[in-house]
Amino acid sequence: MKRALVSVSDKTNLVPFVQGLAENDFEIVSTGGTKRILDDAGIKTISIEEVTHFSEILDGRVKTLNPYVHGGLLARREVPEHMATLKEHHITPIDLVCVNLYPFKQTIEKAGVSLAEAIENIDIGGPSMVRSAAKNYRDVTVVTDINDYDQVLAEIKQSGETTLATRAQLAAKAFRTTAAYDALIAQYLTDREELADPEKLTLTYDLKETMRYGENSHQQAWLYEDALPKAYSVLAAHQLHGKKLSYNNIKDADEALRCIREFDQPTVVAMKHMNPCGIGRGQTIEQAWQRAYQADSVSIFGGVIALNRPVDLATAEHMHKIFLEIVIAPSFDDDAYQLLAKKKNIRLLTVDFTKKDESTKREVVSVMGGLLTQDQDVLEEDAHDWQCVTEAKPTESQLQSLMFAWKAVKHAKSNAIVVANDERTLGVGEGQPNRIDSLKIAVKHAGDAIDDRTVMASDAFFPFGDCIEFAGQHGIKAVVQPGGSIRDQESIDMANKYGIAMVTTGVRHFRH
Repeated sequence: MKRALVSVSDKTNLVPFVQGLAENDFEIVSTGGTKRILDDAGIKTISIEEVTHFSEILDGRVKTLNPYVHGGLLARREVPEHMATLKEHHITPIDLVCVNLYPFKQTIEKAGVSLAEAIENIDIGGPSMVRSAAKNYRDVTVVTDINDYDQVLAEIKQSGETTLATRAQLAAKAFRTTAAYDALIAQYLTDREELADPEKLTLTYDLKETMRYGENSHQQAWLYEDALPKAYSVLAAHQLHGKKLSYNNIKDADEALRCIREFDQPTVVAMKHMNPCGIGRGQTIEQAWQRAYQADSVSIFGGVIALNRPVDLATAEHMHKIFLEIVIAPSFDDDAYQLLAKKKNIRLLTVDFTKKDESTKREVVSVMGGLLTQDQDVLEEDAHDWQCVTEAKPTESQLQSLMFAWKAVKHAKSNAIVVANDERTLGVGEGQPNRIDSLKIAVKHAGDAIDDRTVMASDAFFPFGDCIEFAGQHGIKAVVQPGGSIRDQESIDMANKYGIAMVTTGVRHFRH
């Protein structure tokens, strides 16, 4: 008779799985709460104490860490010396291990969880058994995922054991499971100690979806979700309508959500190829939409739209007139949803905007051979802390417009220039090798909309005075920029020449 050791935290589908093992000539060794459930189901079990000849100690911290367990798991059946050792010490081989681990993740996700509670939910014996069984997968089947129960049982019913290929796959999954488990523990304790640069970066993600393709149709792609996901993210969005999001959709939607969380007043962000093509704000979300659309009525076609207010019918009627890839909002009024959902190819998503200010994690970007990681750019700023460096001083209204433009420029690719007023972006120039070309693009987009209310934001300092001269020649009245160039005085002098009020922030917002 073969032996299975079963000790699980998640009891889902436990009884039928173990019943199937017992019906196929496995004797069942079990522990604690798992054993009680199996006993109540009428399944004959052997207690772990009968195997180890030792009682659980230290409040259950030690119960399976024992040679009678690990010897039975690690002995190589084809090595005579191993089998002789088992016989000498009266150790019974264990042929199958079914273990899932203490709920550490679920514990630390609870609000107000204490360190002591988290520590007690760090599983030691479970990962040890899993690793021993996985190491010896040529002889031992290790089951860590309830989704594998059916396949394991089917193979055992067919031939009395699992195939070697299945055991190898389950072993690889087992090591992924323990690696991810340890990574979460390491991350939790590292964060508690506020270590900025640990010598090892341990990250773990769960596969959420195998995608149709990546940036291009010849590239394969997969979507992984942070093991401790955030509520305010495109991955946590509830999709109400439309096809699955593509690789590029997700990147655009992510950038749209990053941008829209900057604004509290009713605001609409139109994102295209990870750059804002129009941002509008107003007294109502309909007014904000009209201003965002007016900002660039050409580029918005096929764009990703983020709104920080529920979508009402009036706003939906405007959006329904053009092709949009995605609309993301806190919610949709029923009549607004019914109208927009008439279009087959639009994706409608809702996100919990009440969580937009939840603590943010570091960003991780892959490079060949490694990773770059940094804090997200979520710095809170106050326009009244900026320094005016020109003879002309910004009015209170201009400061508000400058802050609007400053928040927008954070989300355009460097070298980024945003020309705006107090209602909307007028023109956005981004991603150019030099700043003056970005400014020319922004001014060209703005066109006749430039008036006495027009301001400009630059994501980094001006290396020369040419940008301020061009701005002055085209009627821009106020400028916000980080400052810090060795040629700052050239830009200041040029601003004074044209009567421009210019403030410096001391902070840049490159977005590469």
